[in-house]
Amino acid sequence: MAARTAQEPAALRSPARIPLRPAAETGTPEGVKAGRIPLFSPTPHVPQGYPPKAFAGEVVPFGVVSFREGHDRIGVHVRLIDPAGGESLHRLTARQDGTDRWVTDIALDLEGPWRYRFEGFADDFATWAHAASVKAEAGVDIAVMSALGAKLLTSAAAEKDRPTAERTRLRGAVKRLKGAEAGELTAVSTDSGLAAVFADRPMASLGSVSDWLELTVERARAGVGSWYEFFPRSEGAVRRKDGTVKSGTFRSAIKRLPGVAGMGFDVLYLVPVHPIGETNRKGRNNTLTTEPGDPGSPYAIGSPDGGHDALHPELGTEKDFTALLRAAQKQGLEVALDLALQASPDHPWVAEHPEWFTTLPDGTIAYAENPPKKYQDIYPLNFDNDPEGIYAEMLRVVRHWVGLGVRIFRVDNPHTKPLQFWEWLIAQVNAKDPGVVFLAEAFTRPAVMRALAAVGFQQSYSYFTWRNTKAELEEFLTSVSQETSDYMRPNLFVNTHDILTEYLQYGGRAAYRIRACIAATAAPTWGVYAGYELIENVARPGSEENIDNEKYEFKFRDWDGAEQRGESLAPLLRRLNAIRAEHPALGQLRNISFHWSDDDAVLVYSKHLDASFTGTGHDDTLIVVANLDPHSVRETTVHLDTRIWGVQPGDGFEVEDLLTGAVWSWNDHNYVRLDAFAEPVHILRVKERS
Repeated sequence: MAARTAQEPAALRSPARIPLRPAAETGTPEGVKAGRIPLFSPTPHVPQGYPPKAFAGEVVPFGVVSFREGHDRIGVHVRLIDPAGGESLHRLTARQDGTDRWVTDIALDLEGPWRYRFEGFADDFATWAHAASVKAEAGVDIAVMSALGAKLLTSAAAEKDRPTAERTRLRGAVKRLKGAEAGELTAVSTDSGLAAVFADRPMASLGSVSDWLELTVERARAGVGSWYEFFPRSEGAVRRKDGTVKSGTFRSAIKRLPGVAGMGFDVLYLVPVHPIGETNRKGRNNTLTTEPGDPGSPYAIGSPDGGHDALHPELGTEKDFTALLRAAQKQGLEVALDLALQASPDHPWVAEHPEWFTTLPDGTIAYAENPPKKYQDIYPLNFDNDPEGIYAEMLRVVRHWVGLGVRIFRVDNPHTKPLQFWEWLIAQVNAKDPGVVFLAEAFTRPAVMRALAAVGFQQSYSYFTWRNTKAELEEFLTSVSQETSDYMRPNLFVNTHDILTEYLQYGGRAAYRIRACIAATAAPTWGVYAGYELIENVARPGSEENIDNEKYEFKFRDWDGAEQRGESLAPLLRRLNAIRAEHPALGQLRNISFHWSDDDAVLVYSKHLDASFTGTGHDDTLIVVANLDPHSVRETTVHLDTRIWGVQPGDGFEVEDLLTGAVWSWNDHNYVRLDAFAEPVHILRVKERS
């Protein structure tokens, strides 16, 4: 469903599937591209030329530019062929904005490759009805228009695929037109019931078809999910009396699963679980000096214990890992594994395949850098010296974990590897296992991020963590819900083990509440890194990373105690995920609409899903009003375009705050007071009017 701004109020309604009819096709002279009824700029569309994507259950906007010469009316269909070979036809509606764009929203249910094409046709009944009503009002050509109408309706009544009731109605209209006066001609030409007959089965004397286009529908988890990241080694870690630490294991991490699932998360993301190198191992806070017992960064992958297909011996065996997968599944959690294609100096690849790395003039291997950051404990891979060999090895590694039951990969720094490699790898994996999902962790230039999504990544990290003002958020959310939504799905992580923004560092508890509420409602996929609920907001000086970063040490957290003391945001996260589960509008990306407020620190948006898509028979509409200033109380007036959910300006309706339970009577202009130190965000359900 196309995202809309408040300046564009029309809430699109997808028509039911209409009876199948062959397309009307008019011949086109050789060498001419334009059809008799032109069809241009079809969507969904990916600028790079790859097939667009959707996820099962997603409401997808289909559109095309179409017109014809003069004043005669046209119509447009989109014909779909689903992965099982089922065919359906859908009528499009013209936008009333002078763009000649025709649109409809369709929920795609089956996973796999879909085909679609647009079919434009001369709408003979609409052309006649328009001309007849105009001429009847002017009192001219009454007899001529009545005769033309009778002839058209007689032909329609003779069509064998029309139901008996329709034929009867058409014959009755023919009788009304015989010798009709201006008033009767007007009545027939504006008869809404007659128009409905031709909406399903139009009379088309001319027509054109577009080329067949492709669209891939992936499983629902590729587009919808609540992610929770943790380090297995910290879950169940024990500090011994001598100060050393016994690592947590896959088995001890299982004890944390009920807490994660209890907050409503459905994806558990694990950082790398492979052996960690000793050479140049990083110490606490990314220092170059290690102390006895420092576990090292899990991204420095590889040791004599093995590489990317091995497990860190302190975490457990393959049997222990699969036990974690099974336990997570029982809790309703799917495990996502970090895929970091790089190596420590101790990785078996370094000795076995030195050609897979970059050698400097002095004979040493270059370590990884992202200036000013340096990763002396990591060697980046070189994909150009032996592409055939390295491609095959990476595919083997991924298929190894898929074979153990992992079907989601969070890919570390994919923008530092060749784009064609990712296109090849994802295609190879998905050809055999189409449900495998790849999330691109690529905080890089927009063109690169979009290209990674276009070539196959099902999800992408985004700039969300650095978009904090009203203007920034409106621009960002408009971009991901409209400009790139045919292929790039954002995962709105509020923080990561590498990212602690200034907004969170200095905004306190309110900032954490605000960011979670926006991330959980603005897009269908969001995530948090463990410790967010404890408001771990102290950064290492001069950086955007947590001090005492878990990437370099074990963390000990009192989850239950913090919640009992009222110090945890776990109740809020639990409530947000419950709201997401209860409201299908939040499971869509493209249906966000922005509204106004008189305060630049107050963001207002709505998420609306029409009853035809909710599965409940009722519309689902939520309004989010967020005070983006975590240091103040804001009082302002918000201005809503209520037509988006079918309420006329000035009419009243009730809203319920899903965070507090408060109920208010609202209209299109409303006073709000948002206290950053109490409740900085309203998440309002629009209650149906009786």
